[in-house]
Amino acid sequence: MTDAQETAADLRTTTGGGPPDDVVVPPGGVPIPLLEPREGIPPVVADADALAEVVAAFAAGTGPVAVDAERASGYRYGQRAYLVQLRREGAGSALIDPVGCPDLSALGEALSGTEWILHAATQDLPCLREIGMVPTSLFDTELAGRLAGFPRVGLGAMVESVLGYALEKGHSAVDWSTRPLPEPWLRYAALDVELLVDLRDALEEELDRQGKLEWARQEFDAIASAPPAPPRKDPWRRTSGMHKVRRRRQMAVVRELWESRDRIAQRRDVSPGKVLGDAAIVEAALALPANVHTLSALPGYGQRMGRRQLDQWMAAVDRAKALPESELPQPGATPAGPPPPRSWADKDPAAAARLAAARTAVSALAEELNLPQENLITPDTVRRLCWEPPQRLDADAVSGSLALHGARPWQIEQVTPVLLTALASTA
Repeated sequence: MTDAQETAADLRTTTGGGPPDDVVVPPGGVPIPLLEPREGIPPVVADADALAEVVAAFAAGTGPVAVDAERASGYRYGQRAYLVQLRREGAGSALIDPVGCPDLSALGEALSGTEWILHAATQDLPCLREIGMVPTSLFDTELAGRLAGFPRVGLGAMVESVLGYALEKGHSAVDWSTRPLPEPWLRYAALDVELLVDLRDALEEELDRQGKLEWARQEFDAIASAPPAPPRKDPWRRTSGMHKVRRRRQMAVVRELWESRDRIAQRRDVSPGKVLGDAAIVEAALALPANVHTLSALPGYGQRMGRRQLDQWMAAVDRAKALPESELPQPGATPAGPPPPRSWADKDPAAAARLAAARTAVSALAEELNLPQENLITPDTVRRLCWEPPQRLDADAVSGSLALHGARPWQIEQVTPVLLTALASTA
């Protein structure tokens, strides 16, 4: 065991694995490398019997449960979970393979009513939901860090600044669909939940000290109660570089290539970008190549691409070129809500003045409260209020408008006075 490991082990023994006496590492303090999970790397749970044991252990545990999930973004199709990590007092840590155990609803039910601790919860909740794990209440350590005014809110930065430990983060972008998972990856995964409970407790104390704990609870409740996001309409329109595509025939090429790529990626279970890059799709749409030879000369369709692949992309281009005018895609629908702020000065100078005053007021208040502006109130909410302000300018009307746009009670309480003043100053 190295000196650093001995020091970390001694600190875990004396503190029960929790944070040091000082919540924040003092200036010049050296964080302690966290190199091994307390009970070692747990075995990977990959069958029904082992899963049943984990469900029983975690159901019998006490206190909140730390939860994390690893995906194979950039490697596999979709955003499914390829490893789920948990830790709870009385149960220890667990690593579960969702490939071998694709239904974790029994575990989700066993943890119903228990507070889940996640870091950047909105990133992991969709893939957890797919395998039957949905929290009824949660604590998001990243969001807590934002509300508490921490300048860096990544898990490693938070653990270091709040608890005084250094996490090794070298495996965050690996292909988690790899089987068997290498031991260093499993160690990294287990350490990701090792201190989440401690981090949660320290952040709760800090939020309470700042008078922001109720704010955080409202934010966490909003995340936990939010319904699943609906399927995105016309996802092909989000192709990177789409802004260059102006003509409807070119849009049809993007759509055909995107949908062909998506079918292939889904069938092969690989990331769509590994099948054909967005830049190549846009190049073909702009060029409208006449044949395979012309297509092969475009960026993204070079020598590494075989004739069969070129033929399938050319077939997609030809389908788009053959569509009658009535079946060509229309330009993107105008998004609901106000137009882009850059056009306000021409469309509605009074609204532009309201927005400028409101932004200044929100920025000043966010700085005073030591939290990001977008967490104090979303920019979209401010734009909607300024584009269509209430007819009666008083606190009740402004509060009602903010609530209608989804602002939480704590946000309404904080921003209503400054927004009312800003709107009144430009009336």
